[in-house]
Amino acid sequence: MLGALGLLLGNRADTKVLWEDEEKCITEAEFEISAYKLKSVFEANDVDYDDRTLIRREITASGKSRAFINDTPVTLETLRRISSRLMDIHSQHETLELGNSGFQLELVDSFAANEKMQAEYVGAWTQFKALKEKFDRLAAEGKALAEESDFIRFQLDELVKADLTDGELERLESDLRIQENAEDIKTRFNTIMAALEGEQSAASILAQAKIQLQAIASVSHSYQQLLERLTGLKVELGDLVKEIEHEESKVEFDPGNLEKVNERLDLLNRLQQKHRVKSVSELISIQKDLEEKAGKITNLDSQLADLEKQLGTAGKTMLSKAEALSKSRSKVFTPLSKQIAQLLKELGMPEAQVQISSQEIPPGPTGKDKVEVFFSANKGISPRPLASVASGGEFSRLMFAVKYVMAERTAMPTLVLDEIDTGVSGEIAIGVGKLMKEMSGRHQLISITHLPQIAAKGDAHYFVFKDNSSHKTVTTVRKLEKTERVEEIAKMISGAKPTASAIENAKELISR
Repeated sequence: MLGALGLLLGNRADTKVLWEDEEKCITEAEFEISAYKLKSVFEANDVDYDDRTLIRREITASGKSRAFINDTPVTLETLRRISSRLMDIHSQHETLELGNSGFQLELVDSFAANEKMQAEYVGAWTQFKALKEKFDRLAAEGKALAEESDFIRFQLDELVKADLTDGELERLESDLRIQENAEDIKTRFNTIMAALEGEQSAASILAQAKIQLQAIASVSHSYQQLLERLTGLKVELGDLVKEIEHEESKVEFDPGNLEKVNERLDLLNRLQQKHRVKSVSELISIQKDLEEKAGKITNLDSQLADLEKQLGTAGKTMLSKAEALSKSRSKVFTPLSKQIAQLLKELGMPEAQVQISSQEIPPGPTGKDKVEVFFSANKGISPRPLASVASGGEFSRLMFAVKYVMAERTAMPTLVLDEIDTGVSGEIAIGVGKLMKEMSGRHQLISITHLPQIAAKGDAHYFVFKDNSSHKTVTTVRKLEKTERVEEIAKMISGAKPTASAIENAKELISR
């Protein structure tokens, strides 16, 4: 049963729980929660609320797990957040946790009803932490930028001064080739123009051809088309000659210009080599990056100042919330200690002493308090930290007292106590049973026990047994009828075949 409830609390699923290797395992529980004001918890987790809430967990043969709340699929994290508000399972492992400072802090906060105050502090601490991380990151970035600031400025100034233009390198290389071959280019252009427009040029030949075609163009439509094409050629030739003349006129060998082109090319090539790129466009991209870095350096001081101001405000808020939480905790140290000590007296530890103190620590996710519970079970012995003083039976009673106190202050529909009575017997066990009975008035209380004094206090009894009648052993849970309850408790007292006195004793325990 504990394993099944553990699955509903979001514990890790294991294929070992599968009864049949090829069938999925389904664990389901229904909770009546109308009296526990948990609607906001469901809304915060985007889950439909219902006064009768159904939680289901399915594990397939392959080991995959699915979780549902009120038939809505949810993540395991959501399942844990919701189910942890519906039931609390005490285990022997949790008894060991009693010595843990985190558990002790949880006890204090539970007694002080600090849930709202805790949430406010966590929100303030989270905001402060986020701002601090942002500030530290920006400060580190600023420090790195500041260290290379002069170099960034030098590189940027050099590129800005170069006045780069995309495609400039290709144009300069073309100008250089023209300058270096200017004389040859002009000679060839002049030769071309003579061939196109001299006495025996292409232009005169085309003119003669046109005269001949004009004479016969009217004879045939195809001759007319030839004449039109020839006319077009003459026009195109004229345009070509003009462009050649224009290009030829631009070609002038200028030693001064050649020197400027070479100097510009040397500058661009040097910058490309320096920055390990192959084009002016890449140099322009580097310039933009350097401008952004330079801008960051310029704006960094104002950004850091603004963040520092925000951080100061957030820090004051966080410390204020931490101080309020700390005061709320310290107020309950004495009444909480007294209540636990009183409960321990009822559980057969009349000399028990409980003290709670706190030590201030740097603010963290739980506040600025390290809470520690000190305990002594015997007269004349000063209280010492829990982990170093309690025996097994003492720990069980102390843990039960703690659970009793926490249950008083917690809106928890179901509590499961797994052998929390280990190490106790006789009248002490009767006292534990009495307190469990009181707890059950506020919560559904499920107790797994081997003590008849405690079992007798139950409103209902479920008997767990193994059935070996078929080919496979089956563990079964069966609700006991009134007469069966007496008989089973009598067996717990005297063995498998209870005596008449054991049966009478069982009846007396149940009637108390």
